[in-house]
Amino acid sequence: MTLNVLFLAAEAEPFIKIGGLGDVAGALPETIHKISSKIQTGEIVDIRLVLPFHFAIKQKGFKPELLGKFGVKSCQGVIECKVYCSENSGLPVYFLDGDPIDEKSPVYSREPILDGYKFVFFSLAALGLADFLNWRVDILQANDWHTATAIYALKKLSKNVSFLEKTKSILTLHNLPYMGFGVQQALSDYCLPPAKTESLPEWARHSPLPLGLRYADQIIAVSPHYAKEILTPEFGCGLVDFLKTRRKVLDGILNGLDTEKWDPETDPLIAQQFSKNTLSQRLVNKRFLQHQFKLEKRDDIPLLTIVSRMDPQKGIDIALRGLNYLKDLSWQAIILGTGTPSIEDMAKALENQYPDRVRSVISFDNSLAHQLYAGADIFLMPSRYEPCGLSQMISMRYGCIPVARATGGLVDTIKHVSHKINGSTGYLFEKPYPSVFASTLQRALSHFHKPDFWQQLQINGMKIDFSWEKSAQDYIEVYKALTGRKI
Repeated sequence: MTLNVLFLAAEAEPFIKIGGLGDVAGALPETIHKISSKIQTGEIVDIRLVLPFHFAIKQKGFKPELLGKFGVKSCQGVIECKVYCSENSGLPVYFLDGDPIDEKSPVYSREPILDGYKFVFFSLAALGLADFLNWRVDILQANDWHTATAIYALKKLSKNVSFLEKTKSILTLHNLPYMGFGVQQALSDYCLPPAKTESLPEWARHSPLPLGLRYADQIIAVSPHYAKEILTPEFGCGLVDFLKTRRKVLDGILNGLDTEKWDPETDPLIAQQFSKNTLSQRLVNKRFLQHQFKLEKRDDIPLLTIVSRMDPQKGIDIALRGLNYLKDLSWQAIILGTGTPSIEDMAKALENQYPDRVRSVISFDNSLAHQLYAGADIFLMPSRYEPCGLSQMISMRYGCIPVARATGGLVDTIKHVSHKINGSTGYLFEKPYPSVFASTLQRALSHFHKPDFWQQLQINGMKIDFSWEKSAQDYIEVYKALTGRKI
């Protein structure tokens, strides 16, 4: 007997990736599938990924098989949904298509109402998929606001659809501030009125994410610390009192990392491969960067890096301002990213201010990102909030020591250097102020000049297992608890 899981997401590698959700939805279902396929006896998890058939996916040349069509009800009539199917490493993947998934629109539109019609249609179509496939759904797992509507609709439809009658729901929360505001009309047009519940603030009763949070059987934040943070005014986005009523079903499971893609021993995109046992070879990567960017070629000057989206959430402005506090110390910096124009301008201004030691690359460059993780000494991650974060995991895996804000998944993954090194892997600072960041970075710079101490820090970080297997197993335990099954 199997435990059936329908996993809904707006994006997933290798089909389409815009942000971190694409990493998670591309890796988590596949890993759960791999773990389950190794089970010899008893129940297994039959997990299936469902995505909108975005135009960007079609442009990439993916050609899944057309399985058939069914109708999705709206207040204006029935809208046709086409079902396509493919596989990714043995994992069944379904693509749902229809008029609301406009062929000319991007994955995420700047117009909330367009995204509203796309993702409300997709969420309802995903529920209809169970009936179409004649496949009982034990667990419906939605991700963020784009698919949270499915959880709200499940409560209304489950009594009338046998394949959903006993379905339990999970909402994985990647980013609380993005609630799906502005899509009320789309919900209304699909006969989904605002929720009649006193627990939600009135302003949140017609937005997908709060509705999903209200009716999910289990809420899983993408790190344990973020699950605690959203219960505080600083991070709760106006939902603190409501979320406290859901505390019993709120938990956190740390995201994993693709350790095959991010492996300094086999990475084809770096100048010199290395491991924790051959750390001396890592210097080749630093020298390569210094040569490429015409920086002074010295091993004893710490090389700092930022690899990030230029967004206020990421706190890049904190680091850029903070570096001015340390202008009398010896360091070099290479900044890679693109995003908010004002932050891009700050990065360019810092390069103009320090032309002998700062380089700003305003672009998305995957190959350079790999080389920066492999060659820089210190990774700067001053996020104002960070539900999980992957960059700090990558940097530690590549022997690049993180200096990061003590928030979200950064707290769960970085062990702060205290008085003794023990198992420490990096440096955390509390307040999102340039002066506090600079003080913490100054401490890291002083430790850089203690080779034995620094090498032990690197080794500690490189030894940590950030692979998806543990996260996947934790999700399987949640599936078992919700359904009362034994696997």
